[in-house]
Amino acid sequence: MGLTADDRRYLWHPFTQQQGWEEEPPLIIESAEGCELIDVDGRRYIDGVSSLWCNVHGHRHPHIDGAVRDQLDRVAHSTMLGLSHPPAIELARRLVELAPPGLERVFYSDSGSTACEIALKMAFQFFQQRGGADARRTRFISLQDAYHGDTVGAVSVGGIDLFHSLYRPLLFDALYVPAGDAGALERTLAEHGDETAAVIVEPLVQGAAGIHVAPYGYLREVRELCDRFGVLLICDEVATGFGRTGKMFACEHEDVSPDLMCVAKGITGGYMPLAATLSTERIYEGFLGAFEEFRAFFHGHTYTGNPIACAAALASLDVFEEERTLERLQPKIGLLTRMLDPIGALEQVAEIRRRGFMAGIELCGFGVEERVGHRVTMEARRRGAIIRPLGDTVVLMPPLSISEAELIRLIEVVAESIEAVGVGEPAIALDGAADRLAA
Repeated sequence: MGLTADDRRYLWHPFTQQQGWEEEPPLIIESAEGCELIDVDGRRYIDGVSSLWCNVHGHRHPHIDGAVRDQLDRVAHSTMLGLSHPPAIELARRLVELAPPGLERVFYSDSGSTACEIALKMAFQFFQQRGGADARRTRFISLQDAYHGDTVGAVSVGGIDLFHSLYRPLLFDALYVPAGDAGALERTLAEHGDETAAVIVEPLVQGAAGIHVAPYGYLREVRELCDRFGVLLICDEVATGFGRTGKMFACEHEDVSPDLMCVAKGITGGYMPLAATLSTERIYEGFLGAFEEFRAFFHGHTYTGNPIACAAALASLDVFEEERTLERLQPKIGLLTRMLDPIGALEQVAEIRRRGFMAGIELCGFGVEERVGHRVTMEARRRGAIIRPLGDTVVLMPPLSISEAELIRLIEVVAESIEAVGVGEPAIALDGAADRLAA
């Protein structure tokens, strides 16, 4: 009772109505192993959302654990304002080698929100310093239902009213176009292109919107439109990067190279807070000048490029190579798809949206007050799996390292949980399917 009482007495949880939180016993995680989280009572749960979409290779991976310990024997933190250190330098080189062609510079921060905030500020300042007609480029175009984080700039280009309506007086105005509609973007650029600094998109999948998937070819069209109107393209790969869509970065599916790319979440394998904004050399050179010109990028964080976080990220990239993570992921993507198909046929499932190892099961026919997504989540917890809904969309995004047996069990738990709250009968639909689907 001590931990539960202290949690309720002292903590304020993110995106949580605390009144409801106090009506349910909190799940307190004490340790983890592989793809399982372990609570203070020793009960194990499959980590069905990768600890909020960031765990890649499982918990307590020996290579990443060892890299963190080794770095602790050197230095835990050293500022990058006026200094540098080996892990940050090596990681920057490896990120550039992995990134889409043309991205040549790495600016570190500590979260997906700040990575996007930095990209927005870079795009704005880049055009301001060019002067002339380019100084008019002060606006941004975003997609409806977009989510780019919770700092003020990132919220400004977000398109989910439920998340951000309270903060409108704090925000700058962005232009919004429907996701997946290249014609709408073209019309907006034709009218506002000469005043637009950048278009910002989540490539292929809008995560927080409920796993909405863009039609194939859309990202390529966005790139071409940005080029035609002289606008920068910012790709927010915070959720989609590091293997989530089946390739290292979602942009690779359509051979698109953005001008700025934001990464976070999986960059350290889910170990440490770290983010990076990658830019082209053209943008980087736009900030060069004599000291007295004040053209530097005036942005930085105390923990920018933290050595322990960079060491964890380097170790995670090692694991990608040594364990052939992306290659071994492909059969599991197929298994996930096949196992979700029976659930998608249920009367009370409106739609299943998926791309790579990202899936959203949208439930239909319920009012907001019924909180059916939350109820499914609680049923799954009782059955030994951690999932998290976005409204009434149940999201599945397990670690890339999950075994086929664990993946089968996770989806069976989700099916049973949907059945338990009266949404349908997936447990019957999947009965006996595990062995067939795993074959």
